[in-house]
Amino acid sequence: MQLIDGKALSNKVQANVATKVEQLKQEKNIVPGLAVILIGDDPASHAYVKMKAKACEKVGFYSITHSMPDTISQDEIIATIEMMNNNPRIDGILVQLPLPSHVDTDKILEVIDPKKDVDGFHAYNVGRLVTNLDTFVACTPLGVMKMFEAYDISLKGKDVCVVGASNIVGKPMASLLLNAEATVTITHIHTKDLKAHTSRADIIVVGVGVPKLITEEMVKEGAIVIDIGINRIEDGSLVGDVDFENVSSKCAYITPVPGGVGPMTIAMLLSNTLKSAKGRII
Repeated sequence: MQLIDGKALSNKVQANVATKVEQLKQEKNIVPGLAVILIGDDPASHAYVKMKAKACEKVGFYSITHSMPDTISQDEIIATIEMMNNNPRIDGILVQLPLPSHVDTDKILEVIDPKKDVDGFHAYNVGRLVTNLDTFVACTPLGVMKMFEAYDISLKGKDVCVVGASNIVGKPMASLLLNAEATVTITHIHTKDLKAHTSRADIIVVGVGVPKLITEEMVKEGAIVIDIGINRIEDGSLVGDVDFENVSSKCAYITPVPGGVGPMTIAMLLSNTLKSAKGRII
């Protein structure tokens, strides 16, 4: 069993981004800019946005956070996004999810300029991903693909089971895997027999937010397991969607939680924002 060290890989990606940012500053006088919209008082969202701001500072980005109360109107959010769409200093716009119930998330995401959609959630970018065209890809699935690449894990012809069909993780993950010529099964909350699908998979990618959903008997010997889930349980500790203690001994590769996929999400956000900033040159 080999651990896939997302933290070390993330640090490597961020160091590379920092080098390229410095080159961009010296050669083109361009400083990549990331703007975040944060609505409400959710502690997890605030912690995540703080981590993003710290990462931006580390690699030399300009960053700004628009913090808004959860009572803010949808029109006011849209007006803020449109202002950032027109701001030449901003290369990436990120709306921290989830949004309050009175806000139409799909409508909000559609307002973002696709060229600044560094989260890869806009329908334009999703469509380009599905058709295997160059685009902005959702950061977490993109981070998983970078892990496969870094550890020389071939996907061509592999049977991959994606557990979870969200627009943010499961669906883009499946599209990336298909583009890499894997054979992909997507399961979700209405799947009748999850074990029947996971137990025959060469690779399992799970991200549903259910602690220890994937157990030892659901994984075949020598499988590769990518655990995107992150859950805080009663004793305050963080665990994934995989029963790591019992599953890991069966795996060729497995990601830990924390320290696996999580750090790669922020690394890919920085990478996407740098990509957008380079688009200013064209």
